[in-house]
Amino acid sequence: MYRLLISAISILFCFSVSAVEVTDLYQDILKVDDKTRDTRLAASRKALLNVLVKVSGDETADQNKLAQQRTKDISDYMLKFEYDERTNGQLKLVVKFEARKINALIKELNLPLWGVQRPLVAIWLGIEDNWRRELVTQESYPQLEQLIYDKAGRRGLPVVVPLLDLQDRRLVGVPEVWGNFSEPVEEASKRYSAERSITARMYKEENNENWILDWRFTNDDLFDSNRLTGDKQQIVSQMIDTLARGLASEYAIDPNAYYEQAIATLTLKGTQNFVDVELAKRRLLSLSVVTQVKVVRKTPEFVEFKLNHTGNLSDFKKGLGLDSSFKDYEDPRAFYHVVDKNSLEYQWVTP
Repeated sequence: MYRLLISAISILFCFSVSAVEVTDLYQDILKVDDKTRDTRLAASRKALLNVLVKVSGDETADQNKLAQQRTKDISDYMLKFEYDERTNGQLKLVVKFEARKINALIKELNLPLWGVQRPLVAIWLGIEDNWRRELVTQESYPQLEQLIYDKAGRRGLPVVVPLLDLQDRRLVGVPEVWGNFSEPVEEASKRYSAERSITARMYKEENNENWILDWRFTNDDLFDSNRLTGDKQQIVSQMIDTLARGLASEYAIDPNAYYEQAIATLTLKGTQNFVDVELAKRRLLSLSVVTQVKVVRKTPEFVEFKLNHTGNLSDFKKGLGLDSSFKDYEDPRAFYHVVDKNSLEYQWVTP
């Protein structure tokens, strides 16, 4: 369901957004053997630790000693729980937590805080097996494809494994992925509204049963900048962990600065009408660091928004950078464009 939802949303809204709102950050789903209270409590405590990993982007958050102690007070953080028996008769426990209390716990534990707006990553993975090369899809390697979605879901990382239908194959095949030809891969990834794209190739080590996985972002310089060795499932999981860790380090904010309120004025040029202004306001409010937005001035050329936000200006600009409707303003009269890191002057790009 997660895979189908991401694919449907990305295809329908191609070019309109650069990030995905992860709606299940504050919940976890675990398989359980029964509905007894002891089983539910043990699973709920595990769920809390899993949620801390997703929300912080730190895969070691569940090993934090203080976090493990806080699981004893599990009812303080839980919003609700329910059982799900719809999937192959397997009993699952769905535990939902209160976002505000989880964020406060993140701050107490001095962990990073990664907002719900996260970059969507397209993963193009080729495998060489018995001298035959093939791209991973739901049809060719269903278990590996499902592993990618499951592991990414545990890390709160929105990913899409391309469909590799006729539309994709017009641009990308095995040679483009294997050789990391960035231009066609990035062009094909636009269909899925992917903010980032990675290409990966998996093959067996010579005279060894181990598998090697080389992967990199399509805009990096060296293909072998990330190399993993082991069995198939292990190295695919490690790739997702490394990917999540890197993106979290880029987009997560300081948990202590998160609660420090700041005020900024954003100037937005290019809005055509009231609908554009309201849409821009709504998108600003969707950022995890923004707490309030007001229109303070409107002219035919621009709109000024007064923003209350948490964290520092850099945190705000990182979040805004995930929305392709806001672009750094370029003065058409300037000989060349220089981006001021402290500037809050943007151009509105109609979705």
